Amino acid sequence: MHIKDFMDLSKLQEIQDKFSTCTGLAAIAMDTNGEYLTKGSNFTDFCMKYTRGSSEGNKRCVKCDKEGTGTYYCHAGLMDFSVDIKVNGEKVGVIIGGQTLPNPPDEEKFRGIAQELGIDPEQYIRALRKVPVSSEEKIRSAADLLGIVVNQLVNLEYFKHNNADRLDLLQEEVKNSTTLIQAINDNTSHLKTIANKQKILSLNASIEAARSGEAGLGFNVVAKSMQDLSSQSAIIYNEIEKSVAEITRTISALSSLFE
Repeated sequence: MHIKDFMDLSKLQEIQDKFSTCTGLAAIAMDTNGEYLTKGSNFTDFCMKYTRGSSEGNKRCVKCDKEGTGTYYCHAGLMDFSVDIKVNGEKVGVIIGGQTLPNPPDEEKFRGIAQELGIDPEQYIRALRKVPVSSEEKIRSAADLLGIVVNQLVNLEYFKHNNADRLDLLQEEVKNSTTLIQAINDNTSHLKTIANKQKILSLNASIEAARSGEAGLGFNVVAKSMQDLSSQSAIIYNEIEKSVAEITRTISALSSLFE
């Protein structure tokens, strides 16, 4: 499973950029093959250019997970984080970042580190002063929040991608149902008209049977039966109309979801 196969990565980039702007933390997303999904946000020269940029600094840059929390410290004292991106329990990527100091730096200590790494101390300190400082608790909370937001976004995009065909089919069936209901309404209206005509005809037949006296008694019974059937049919058609009206409201509500 690859994130880029089912979602627009610009959405992930936007969230990451805004996260970095709000928190000052650096961040970048990668897939399970180590390929970058986004461009880095808010990374500083202190780490990328100087600390890890030198051959000696890169050798020393071993990170240790603190108590299995997903937060790490490099030899220069920077705090980083790692958050897994999962879909249905399967890891599909990771967001790494941080590049933040959990405490105000001791500049003299870093001058010594610069000398050990063979870096100009003044350049190193200028870069150090641009590194954001935040408490360990805030860094962890920010990383957790980013993980929640990104995982919700990625899972939503996965759901939309996998169910796009089903939603299109549902939309088409709703349209078909709307057409069928209209046809039922039209037919029911025609049947009501026929029932009314039958009622009038049976009434006229009853009048003519009465005029015929005893000779029209049998015909009068038939006319009365026709009248009763017409009345019963009208009641049934009214019930059908009510049911169709309820279905119509339901289908209309479903249709509005696709507008």
